[in-house]
Amino acid sequence: MTEQNRPLDVVILAAGQGTRMKSALPKVLHRVAGRPMVSWAVKAARELGAREIVVVTGHGAERVEQELAGSGVRFARQEQQLGTGHAFLQGAAALGSHGDADILVLYGDTPLLRTGTLAALIADHRQEASAFTILSGELEDATGYGRIIRGAAGGVERIVEQKDATPEEAAVREFNSGVYVMDARAFGLAQRITNENRAGEYYLTDLLGLYRSEGAKAAAFKLDDADEVLGANDRLGLAELERIVQRRINEAHMRAGVSIPAPETVFIEDTVQLGRDVVIEPGVILRGQTRVADGVTVGAYSVVTDSVLAERVVVKAHSVLEGASVGAGADVGPFARLRPGTDLGEGVHIGNFVETKNARLDAGVKAGHLAYLGDVSIGAESNIGAGTIVANFDGVNKHPSRLGAGVFVGSNSTIIAPRVVGDAAFIAAGSAVHDDVPEGAMAVARGKQRNLDGWSRRYWGGLRAKVQVKLPWLAGWLDRQENQTADRQA
Repeated sequence: MTEQNRPLDVVILAAGQGTRMKSALPKVLHRVAGRPMVSWAVKAARELGAREIVVVTGHGAERVEQELAGSGVRFARQEQQLGTGHAFLQGAAALGSHGDADILVLYGDTPLLRTGTLAALIADHRQEASAFTILSGELEDATGYGRIIRGAAGGVERIVEQKDATPEEAAVREFNSGVYVMDARAFGLAQRITNENRAGEYYLTDLLGLYRSEGAKAAAFKLDDADEVLGANDRLGLAELERIVQRRINEAHMRAGVSIPAPETVFIEDTVQLGRDVVIEPGVILRGQTRVADGVTVGAYSVVTDSVLAERVVVKAHSVLEGASVGAGADVGPFARLRPGTDLGEGVHIGNFVETKNARLDAGVKAGHLAYLGDVSIGAESNIGAGTIVANFDGVNKHPSRLGAGVFVGSNSTIIAPRVVGDAAFIAAGSAVHDDVPEGAMAVARGKQRNLDGWSRRYWGGLRAKVQVKLPWLAGWLDRQENQTADRQA
């Protein structure tokens, strides 16, 4: 087995409490660009081709393990928080006894670390035949980090934690990121780590000295961008991570042919896929497993979650889509809401303040204004008038309805489910349809109009005192009515 094709195992340390988050949620489960922070580390390990991945959990272990269930990782519990060296031992013990792999140590709260950087770290480790390689970086002020202390010849001699550093050591700019790649001796050596330091903790950094004591080569691979190992200790730090990741995501989409005129206002989760010539207007949020095909426009301040938009779809401003599928050339909004189970065919038009839920609309259907379409299928080229309601809920159960092709539903109609409306049928405006409508028929389901002469004068006359104060025009109208009556009587 050559150096370059040795297996890689990964241990992800994710047991910390994160008290400064002021949250009931474990620190590593706070999300950045749609993924829990710990999932970014798992994603990187997968992309590196890791053979085994172990996540070390502690505070909120059950929730962390539940979040990662089904991801193919193993778990190890750190019941007592005794330091990074102790946490590593729990994880390494869960890797099994292969003894043939390099081991990469990652953290569950550093989502900015690029897979390319880690691949370069591993390649350097193997090319230089190093036994223990540190991912390091440089900062003008490295306060809070352990420092990399080099010898006269430039080799790495030791790592000094901030709390143990002398003033001279604290002035060193090169810092330890806490990310390491090491050979298979790591587990055995880690068992020799002690807690003889000011904090009384088992430091994983002590592995460096243990490797050197065996005459093994240790090295540091320096980051180009120190921001990659930024973590989040509080909500301010979390917001900063989000800002950086969103900038990366948006820039990658723009380089791939997406137009985002105001990228600083747009939030696109890492799991979203966008085609070419897509236009994302200001204030848009794209979440989850959303898939956007070529030539789509998503209008300002729209929110699209777990939805599929086919070619040339236009989502107009302030629309909300969740779990919806929108066919090619369709347009939605403005101010439309597509709820889960919505399936729009090609060229469908959904206008302002139309809401759909568990609804299938075939090609060319139009619902232009102020409608609710729930638990319904609607055939091709039907027209749904303004104010139409499909009344699908009886207080206990939801009921489906089916409208055929070429149906015309007049404004302000209510279709009381479960109903079947045949092809080319008409429903007269203002109807409350409580029976099926045959193909080609006209349904008129409204009471016969009666005009009651003089009703307004009698009604408002009885409320004259209130009308006089609050409705001056109506009070004047009543006066004119009385005058006309008096004139007729004279």
